[in-house]
Amino acid sequence: MFRRERSIPLQGSAAALCNNLSVLQMPTRNLTLFGVVHGPTAQVLSAAPDGAPLAQRQLHVSERAGVSPPLITQVHWCVLPFRVLLVLTSHQGIQMYESDGSVMVYWHALDSGDAASVQAVFARGIAASGHFICVGTWSGRVLVFDIPAKGPNVVLSEELRGHQTPITDIATEPAQGQDGVADVVTADDSGSLCVWRSGPEFTLVTRILGFGVPCSSVQLWQGIIAAGYGNGQVHLYEASTGTLNIQINAHARAICALDLAPEVGKLLSAAEDTFVHIWKLSRSPENGCIEVEHCCGECVSDTQVCGARFCDPSGSSFAVTGYDLTEILRFSSV
Repeated sequence: MFRRERSIPLQGSAAALCNNLSVLQMPTRNLTLFGVVHGPTAQVLSAAPDGAPLAQRQLHVSERAGVSPPLITQVHWCVLPFRVLLVLTSHQGIQMYESDGSVMVYWHALDSGDAASVQAVFARGIAASGHFICVGTWSGRVLVFDIPAKGPNVVLSEELRGHQTPITDIATEPAQGQDGVADVVTADDSGSLCVWRSGPEFTLVTRILGFGVPCSSVQLWQGIIAAGYGNGQVHLYEASTGTLNIQINAHARAICALDLAPEVGKLLSAAEDTFVHIWKLSRSPENGCIEVEHCCGECVSDTQVCGARFCDPSGSSFAVTGYDLTEILRFSSV
């Protein structure tokens, strides 16, 4: 069971976008950072353990003369082995900042040359893998950036071409030195997933075909892919083979966010039905098959949920954002 804690006020509500919440815990400084998108603005907030707001910063996309401010599509912290960057995607490009948003490290403009005149150009889906940051685009390509240990010398090292429709989300998991391990998953608007092995050159391990329903959010934990879909289902796949093991009718409406607590294998699912559910993933000690157990569910009444994240790696607390909701809701286990 979870109880409602002190909320964190926002200067504006969260936009009605999937995965519209990023959380970075900073235990050495005894604070937590939250990132939320609304229109042309991204809000970055810091809060004490009791939820007391400490500081707030607003980030914008650089505007072109005579053009209306581009809409921001996602904000996400990428934890690399040697530094933490805050990545912001929009209809115009990709911006990378130092973790507190104070200094822009890198700017990558999106090339709309191969887009049809009626097609929206945007980036969406952000994840770190080793010293790489992967960012999805409207064209289905995934841009892989090689990040230096310090400084702004970021290099676009590769473009992954496994999707035919816009990328929705990307998930990664540390391979921990294991050769041949599938450690990156990309999802798209058709519900298709591509599983990759990262490295100096990324290798496509397997492709999981969609079934006409968008996969809005994806997570990866110990070789298990958790994918949330627009029909409210959560599918659990083997990352190495793409085999579907478990199908959960988790929600009555479209899923808008998934998250994982890596220390314990807890999976959070949030959807437009106003519910947030917590599940426990594991493997059978006898045959290694994926197992899942429902732990609890919380209703965020009268709210169009658009983002939800665990606030710690043990899954003992989580936060929720909602459209037209001018606060971040916080919950902690009883």
